[in-house]
Amino acid sequence: MKPIGTHNYFVYITTNHIKTTLYIGVTNNLKTRLHQHQQNIYNSETFTGKYYCYNLVYFERFEFIDHAIKREKEIKRWRREKKNNLITSFNPEWKFLNNEIE
Repeated sequence: MKPIGTHNYFVYITTNHIKTTLYIGVTNNLKTRLHQHQQNIYNSETFTGKYYCYNLVYFERFEFIDHAIKREKEIKRWRREKKNNLITSFNPEWKFLNNEIE
């Protein structure tokens, strides 16, 4: 996924199985991060563990970490409706994409 000389940073959104809670994060290894979220499923001390937000529904790739962090902060400030619209424009059926990440 990562060509030589480039970096991959991801802003991603996960949700619970009934799609009522969203978690927005940033990482340089999306597959590993999703696995970590799944491992926290019963850890009520973490947001993703407490609310079972380990189902990937959206992600964006960035080459530079500062761009990814800026985008993450931007999306976190949005109202829920705007976040929903972003997810729907990328993933109209809100399919869980965890198994599609290499």
